[in-house]
Amino acid sequence: MFQKINVSDRILSQDIFIADEVQYNLIHLICESKSSTCLKDSDETMIYAQSTGHNAWLWSSKDIAEDKKAVLYEELIEFLKETTLPGVSGEPKTTERFAQLYSQANHLQYESTMTIESYFSTDPKKPLNVKGTMQQATRKNLAIVAEFLAGFSEGAYGVRVNPEAKILDAKRMIETGDLYIWFVDDKPVSMAYIAHRSARYSRLNAVYTPPSCRKKGYASALVAELSSVLLSEDLVPMLYADLKNPDSNKVYRNIGFVESGKIVDIKFK
Repeated sequence: MFQKINVSDRILSQDIFIADEVQYNLIHLICESKSSTCLKDSDETMIYAQSTGHNAWLWSSKDIAEDKKAVLYEELIEFLKETTLPGVSGEPKTTERFAQLYSQANHLQYESTMTIESYFSTDPKKPLNVKGTMQQATRKNLAIVAEFLAGFSEGAYGVRVNPEAKILDAKRMIETGDLYIWFVDDKPVSMAYIAHRSARYSRLNAVYTPPSCRKKGYASALVAELSSVLLSEDLVPMLYADLKNPDSNKVYRNIGFVESGKIVDIKFK
């Protein structure tokens, strides 16, 4: 039987989940929202977490037997029969099997749309001989942040938008105090955002360098320095990287980030 949970539920602090916490870090953010649907089974071996309109995230213990897992999938699908589920994300084998069963039960098709690698670092390595300094973004950087966010949207998701459409997002991110920019001779050349802090980790996102400034180590220097700041807060920096972008994955590995498990995104149609 599945029951509702929130971000304070004990399952999120147990060793069995913590072992996969980098890979499934986004579950913490989802569980913080009162509008999300977050569930666990009675034996605390599976978590389902979904924000309205977004993919559900599905975690299951590596120790659970396949036959028991299949039973839990069926129970979960029954629980969700009145729910519109756009997709599911999680460890590839688990997610693929759930997608098969959910599609069969609801007469749907499904396709894998993205595979990402999760990374963490306890020893970031700042590249040598990179010009520039890290600064916290301020309101005077609003236009360039919106421009960078538009570039990030196109590069990460293939969605072209006008920078003006990103002004509100830029304003919100700047006001959190968690958006940082790398400057060279007072010119903004790269950005990175502390998207979320949980009890043990902090997730970085929106790492972007415009094409004219790439291959100079700016993003590497920024992420490494920002990671050191987070470690000083007793938080381990982590992030997700699309495996379709080998350059960004190489950058993260080169500055001390360690692979911690793949996540596949599957969409229903």
